[in-house]
Amino acid sequence: MPVTFSWLPAALARPRPSTALTRPESLTSIAPPPEAAAWFEALITPAWQIGLTIALGVVAVALLRRLVARTVRNIVRGGPAVRRRADRLVSRRPRQEARELDPSPLGAARRVQRAQTMGSVLGSLSTFVVGLLVIVIVLGILQVDVGPLLASAGVVGVALGFGAQTLVKDFLAGISMLAEDQYGVGDVVDVGEVSGSVEQVGLRVTQIRSLDGTLWYVRNGEILRLGNMTQGWSRAVVEVRVLSDADVPRVRELLLGAAAEVAAHPDLAAAILDDPEVAGIEDLTAEGAMLRLLVKTAPSKQWDVARELRARIRDQLAREGIELALPRREVLIERDVSRPGDDS
Repeated sequence: MPVTFSWLPAALARPRPSTALTRPESLTSIAPPPEAAAWFEALITPAWQIGLTIALGVVAVALLRRLVARTVRNIVRGGPAVRRRADRLVSRRPRQEARELDPSPLGAARRVQRAQTMGSVLGSLSTFVVGLLVIVIVLGILQVDVGPLLASAGVVGVALGFGAQTLVKDFLAGISMLAEDQYGVGDVVDVGEVSGSVEQVGLRVTQIRSLDGTLWYVRNGEILRLGNMTQGWSRAVVEVRVLSDADVPRVRELLLGAAAEVAAHPDLAAAILDDPEVAGIEDLTAEGAMLRLLVKTAPSKQWDVARELRARIRDQLAREGIELALPRREVLIERDVSRPGDDS
């Protein structure tokens, strides 16, 4: 009941209307019904979850690719250095420790190709794994039963594995060869029936150029044994056969002298990594005695050093008047000789 004051004027004593805020009827009609709110929430919540899953997947792929690139770069750059340090600790040879060969263009191309191939394979593998996980999570958010899909994918994978097992074998062998650095561009290799210089290394096929210019395509899965003639270091081998009555100690001195001249050659001095060795008589036959000269060289330099050694050895032996033993073959011919007056 409103309060009145008799001593006030009638105009002022009248009760004032209430100033309390009231909600207009038009605003109450804007509120959505409960069914629409539930539908909107059911639509927005999976959308946010799917968007967040995809964003996390993209970030994970970017981080994995960066980690793969850094790891591959460290492996490619650090592998040869670690091997050199290990070789120094094992050999303990001052001459080899003091001399380091500059990286050649072929070596740089080999490292670049190896890094690109390994980075591409590992990057693609990480992208595939993360993408598959994102797809499975999104299907789970949408309440899709992924069990049958995974079972079907497993059956298809098994079928493809049996049908393309040779292709898979080649790819796995190529990845192993690159990871273990068995050979690279510029190496001279022997893979059995084919030998020559490696021109390109792929995950499935290796291209080898033989001495006569033929380019061979060898599948990586078919390489059962591999001989790398130019990895780490090489060795020049020169065999000299002299007569059996020759002065073998003098011949040995001449061989070491020829090797010393080659070591002083301005173009070949950097290619010789160790002192030459002549063990002694390696073979003794009726034709003569064979001595073997061994010189440790830089990779791919053994043929140049061996050619120069043969030229210097020939000059040294000719100057000393020492003859080389030639292969000799004796042929015995039997004939029936009839005497005069004998009746046949």
